[in-house]
Amino acid sequence: MKATEIESSTTEKQAELPSLIEQFTSHDGVHATDIPSLYFVRSSNTTVPIYQVHEPALCIVAQGRKVVILAEESYYYGTSDYLVVSVDLPISGQVIQASAEAPYLCLRLNFDPHQVLDLIKESTFPTTSIPDSRRGLYVSRTNSLLLDAVVRLVRLLERPQDIPVLAPLVIREILYRILQGKQGESLKQLVMTGSHSSRIAEVIKRIKQDYDKPLRIEELSQLASMSPSSLHRHFKEVTAMSPMQYQKQLRLQEARRLLLSESADAADVGFQVGYESPSQFSREYARLFGLPPIRDIKRLRVDQDHLQS
Repeated sequence: MKATEIESSTTEKQAELPSLIEQFTSHDGVHATDIPSLYFVRSSNTTVPIYQVHEPALCIVAQGRKVVILAEESYYYGTSDYLVVSVDLPISGQVIQASAEAPYLCLRLNFDPHQVLDLIKESTFPTTSIPDSRRGLYVSRTNSLLLDAVVRLVRLLERPQDIPVLAPLVIREILYRILQGKQGESLKQLVMTGSHSSRIAEVIKRIKQDYDKPLRIEELSQLASMSPSSLHRHFKEVTAMSPMQYQKQLRLQEARRLLLSESADAADVGFQVGYESPSQFSREYARLFGLPPIRDIKRLRVDQDHLQS
């Protein structure tokens, strides 16, 4: 296929994807689909930063624009880009381009790293001698082959009877196209057994499991088979933060969730997520979210009531 034909095909798919997503998103919010790992996101307005622990996923913006913040790093992406998160990361995301006439539309395809590992084992990807860890989040340019596979996956929603057989095949193709991309090596490193990145992924699992307990660097170093200094370096390379900062993000995001969903005292929630000092909890909470716990939750509830009215 000639370059002009490829460009034309990409443009057609970019135009088709938002119309397909709009069929299944009649209102703003996150929409599950008949394909269990596939979700659509719609927003008719720009948003404030939304905090979450993002699980491994591919995200493609069909319309609009978004920025994701990881520690001190900003990742902007729109209709010509895709974002890959290959390990659980505490981030904030903000829709920065959306309107009622042209709402923000995004596709999120969750995946299990084991799916990627199985694909690598069955494929002929060249081995790499690069031992260093890679960032667990990146933005790359969308190409026609990846976009074509994504559009075919979404089209399956129009023929639900085909989903059980064809969706797994198309998802494998999508993951294959990501691995073939310019930054596919980052994803490979995080799933390859024994790599620095994969060992950091195991440390992340342990911190998530024991987020409310004291952080024991010696135990984490043993788990990763690294010295404490090496663990710190590789952990920061993957997550853009130290193990302590990562744990702090988990604690504060969980505290915010608890405060928003329950009528709980801020100090009690602080203890519940692992803080021993109410003043330290309030101080670090305000540093991340901009306001102390009680004032922040009041603001969030007012925003929720405004959206629902």
